[in-house]
Amino acid sequence: MIEATSAGAILFRDTRGRREYLLLKSRPGDWEFPKGGVEGEEELQQTAIREVTEEAGIEDFRLLDGFREDYDYVFEANGNTIHKTVHLFVAKSFEASAELSKEHRDLQWRDYEQAINTITQDGPRDILREAHEFLDAYFEAQEGDAAEAEEVPETAEAEETGE
Repeated sequence: MIEATSAGAILFRDTRGRREYLLLKSRPGDWEFPKGGVEGEEELQQTAIREVTEEAGIEDFRLLDGFREDYDYVFEANGNTIHKTVHLFVAKSFEASAELSKEHRDLQWRDYEQAINTITQDGPRDILREAHEFLDAYFEAQEGDAAEAEEVPETAEAEETGE
């Protein structure tokens, strides 16, 4: 059995306060995230960044720290059995649109429920669930940090006046 490693990203954008995920339809017909094989001495994050740019035409995005999940599957190609492990990161797109590459038949931005119902394989679907929860917690923590930052001057002012 041949071992293969791929990396990619669950890419999301915010559209009018709603989070949407980018899905690509592969030539065989599966809906998936931008991903591809590790080349040379690339780190997994480098592969994910390259694949998002190559497969979705998006250059203005950022991988978020703290999330990496993987799934694996086995398939046949050219008479060989291949065991592939796919590592997925989470990335925020700062671009509103994506471009279809030659590797895919279609692309769509979908909200969470639509994406869960569109993805055709269990591994990526399960990881999207985890990524969605991670992002909920990530943005909740950011809002909490922003609220605390706003409260600091009031607290300092109260201490100065003895209230």
